[in-house]
Amino acid sequence: MVADANTRLGELIESAPKSAAGERLNVELLRRFYARHGFAPVWTTRQGQANSLMDAISRAGGHGLAPELFHADVLQSPATLPTLERELLLSNAFLSYADALARGAMPVERRRDDEILTPEPIDVAAVLDAAIGSPDPAAAIEALAPTTPTYRLLRQALQDLRGNTAPTRLREIKVNLERERWLPRRLPADRVWVNVADGRLVLYRDDRPVFSTRVIVGQTDRRNQSPELQASIDGLWFNPPWNVPQDIATEEILPKARRDPNYLAQHKMVMLPNGGLQQLGGANSALGQLMFHMKNRFDVYLHDTPSKNLFSRDDRRISHGCIRVEDPRKLAALLMRQPIEAIDEAIATGSTIWAALPKPVPVFVVYETAFADDDDKLQFRADIYARDAEIWQYLDPKRRAVAAREARP
Repeated sequence: MVADANTRLGELIESAPKSAAGERLNVELLRRFYARHGFAPVWTTRQGQANSLMDAISRAGGHGLAPELFHADVLQSPATLPTLERELLLSNAFLSYADALARGAMPVERRRDDEILTPEPIDVAAVLDAAIGSPDPAAAIEALAPTTPTYRLLRQALQDLRGNTAPTRLREIKVNLERERWLPRRLPADRVWVNVADGRLVLYRDDRPVFSTRVIVGQTDRRNQSPELQASIDGLWFNPPWNVPQDIATEEILPKARRDPNYLAQHKMVMLPNGGLQQLGGANSALGQLMFHMKNRFDVYLHDTPSKNLFSRDDRRISHGCIRVEDPRKLAALLMRQPIEAIDEAIATGSTIWAALPKPVPVFVVYETAFADDDDKLQFRADIYARDAEIWQYLDPKRRAVAAREARP
């Protein structure tokens, strides 16, 4: 009988509809979990652990996650479920909840191409296996959630707003809890943090903010928005030339040059042998006198700008995706661990100079419309890129069901 149950359980996992009791299953996670148990039923002999984990799911709302996302409504009526289907739904619920806390409820493959922040890889099947052997299975799973000040304050705000009041604010809080789950669980103690929605850059040392400045970010149209990414600043270019991206050259600069034969010379631009367009380095270069090199697939960088007056604007969404820094000299001095006079001397040479940082510094470009400020208070910003709705559809059970149906092949 045991072998038969194991066989039937394995067949059910591999069934074509990838569902049980009408609920979609994460077949890959289930396969990995049950492989650790010889595809034998797990919960019939672990009722106490199952109850502990179901209690955790019932509290999922405290993380901005609807329990219904993890079959809570179906599992509340156990008498209506065949034994093996209930077995699979319990495992899928626990695995999916662990995965949502560890990596986010919105699947990585469903995010935008420019939302590439992800935490460290984690084997949630192994985590669940360890949890059911621990004294407190629920605590072991909930330990997968972030512990950042922003996550803590957002959870507190969620609790304070309960009662179905302020639905828009509640949605903002839940969406930003999800964004926090996309971040590494242990943020580097030394880091550069750029919040596009806030329009500010903060430098942290030993997890404490030591410098902050305004930034200019990408425009609101989809093509020019600043991406969400993690990279590393490994060096500085003093008086950097600007290799004009092909689309900017084709759509903006070359049409002006055709109308005005002196345009390229006036802006110190030259055609390169490979057909590309370059603006020579100098105070009036689009990159200003400093560029912070951070290798990434978007070719997005932090840099200076000659247009200092733009930082006084409330709307600073005017770049093609790169991030212009209001006080790049101070940032450069801190990153290089040099006096600002040394930065000024390198700029004053007028030459294009490369200088490696003493140690590369991680940089995070994030998009947080709700976040903890330096005084540990929760701040809210406008959803300038209209990204919240895309995340919300994976947090709202009704909208998620629609999205899941649309995603089926």
